[in-house]
Amino acid sequence: MAEAEEKNNSCGTICLKYLLFVFNLLFWLAGGAVMAVGIWTLVDKSDYISLLSSSTYMIAAFILIGAGAVVMFTGILGCCATIREQRALLLVFCVLLLIIFLLEITAGILAYVYYQELNAELRADLKERMVENYQQPGQEHITRAIDRLQQDLKCCGSNSSADWRDGAWIQTPGADRRLVPDSCCKTPTDHCGLRDHPSNIYKVEGGCISKLEEFILQHLLILGSVGLGIAFIQIVGMIFTCCLYRSLKEEIY
Repeated sequence: MAEAEEKNNSCGTICLKYLLFVFNLLFWLAGGAVMAVGIWTLVDKSDYISLLSSSTYMIAAFILIGAGAVVMFTGILGCCATIREQRALLLVFCVLLLIIFLLEITAGILAYVYYQELNAELRADLKERMVENYQQPGQEHITRAIDRLQQDLKCCGSNSSADWRDGAWIQTPGADRRLVPDSCCKTPTDHCGLRDHPSNIYKVEGGCISKLEEFILQHLLILGSVGLGIAFIQIVGMIFTCCLYRSLKEEIY
């Protein structure tokens, strides 16, 4: 009877080891995916981020990158702990899972708070940044960001193309009688901004503010979905880890 019970415990431990090993492999791959999403957000969309006065969006992306790096390290540690059946390593692994979980909650809260303040921030700051900083000395990165924003999102001006009438650059001889920047044009060419007719430039209701808000919301949803997926995997991993930890303790005695 005792031998049968011991055999069942050994089989259970072996099954848990394989399950936890597969989990750690998936966890390591998920960590790489999280890092990739965070890096893509910062690198590919860095121009857009420079137009935002708040650094919350960037902080959330950095937290995601940090969490991804810790996840990959934790996945490797989990594999070592599972193969070597060391309870101390399993305990460290479980603690790291908890830390990552807390990081993800923090990033999620930041994303939620940021979305609540997003519209007010854009309406307060985007028009000012666009009309006052475009084509100004020392503001080349802002100029580049505005041109890319208007072309990528197919919009013109913060609220509408009429915003450019107040633009510091438009009112200077350097604008060469342009009514809007050339990046407002559907087919950008030199001096195409001389005409602001809807057939020539993007006339979008809500302007670039509504387009940028929609763009950021989509990215926040991607970040949130990735975070929720990782959080679910972590919960499963913590359950497996606790079961294996308990199983190893029983076998010692």
